Amino acid sequence: MPDTAASPPPIEPPLPREGRLRRAARRWLAIRGPIPQWQAVLFGIACVAVCLGAWWLVTRGAGEERILSPVLLPSPEETFASFRSLWFDRALMRNLLITLQRVTLGFLLAVAVGVPFGVLAGCFTRLQAFLAPVIMFGRNIPIAALIPITFFAFGIGETQKVMFIFFASVAFVTADAARAVMNVGQEFIDTAYTLGANRRQVILQVLVPSALPHVFNSLRLLFGLAFGYIMLAELVKFGSEAGGLGHLINTSQHRGPREHIYLVVLIIPLVALVIDRFLFWIQRELFPHRYGGAGVLNMGVRGALHLWDDFKGLIWSAPVPVDTVAPAPVGDAATPPDDPVPPRPDEAAPTETDRDPT
Repeated sequence: MPDTAASPPPIEPPLPREGRLRRAARRWLAIRGPIPQWQAVLFGIACVAVCLGAWWLVTRGAGEERILSPVLLPSPEETFASFRSLWFDRALMRNLLITLQRVTLGFLLAVAVGVPFGVLAGCFTRLQAFLAPVIMFGRNIPIAALIPITFFAFGIGETQKVMFIFFASVAFVTADAARAVMNVGQEFIDTAYTLGANRRQVILQVLVPSALPHVFNSLRLLFGLAFGYIMLAELVKFGSEAGGLGHLINTSQHRGPREHIYLVVLIIPLVALVIDRFLFWIQRELFPHRYGGAGVLNMGVRGALHLWDDFKGLIWSAPVPVDTVAPAPVGDAATPPDDPVPPRPDEAAPTETDRDPT
């Protein structure tokens, strides 16, 4: 009998070296190609190393031998060696906390005003058309032009710096919130109306929950911009108030040392990165279906809402509908009949002839 066993597949010859290199290059240069996490971290570290190496290269040697003058750009060693004086002599941590407080207060005020107006503008097109000129003006006005305006309106102090962040951010917050609501599909609204929802329920239970992940993501990015805006407002210090990071830059520019300017410039993006990563963690935990988190905060919020609903049920009981209340009896029917006395066993039940004909 002939051998019917399947023959092993032929062994493909290895690709030549040029073919392997071409395939690897195609994989590395693929448009939007996936990248492992370790490669992303490695490339980020490589970028930082290249920047530090270029900084060291143009500032190495004595003052006259350098490519860039030490007055223009100090070396990395000189810059990081001045951190001790910046921390103790210039109160770096105190000024950093003051800056964060100003940015947080101003931005929260912008969120408290911009998000509700943005949600309403995204729901009602006439309100959106009414607010469009104000939003366009606020988004296109130069940020530096707000400094003298806030000086005239609020003086030179903490209120001016908080309101500067508010006016610089509120138009962007409103526009992004309105766009997020408008991007919710019309089919969700139609389905809610089909199920019997009213207008308020469509807004609060359909549009707002659907747009909230996009709104939070936009707020996270806008907070980083607001953190950069505060440097302009802190160039002017009033009395004995804490100057903030912007005042540290201004003081180092006029009095020195110049190394403190570069240290503060390096510290600002590092602090902003830490805050951004913290906000992104909150974002993932609040919206795990969108950003892939574990959903710890989402479960906590849902539990708090259920407790609030139970608490409201205990305090405000639902009224009984009028249609379910039985009508009050009238006349003799108002008195319930007496329970009939059962006949004794030795007594027979009365017949028709035994009853009184009258």
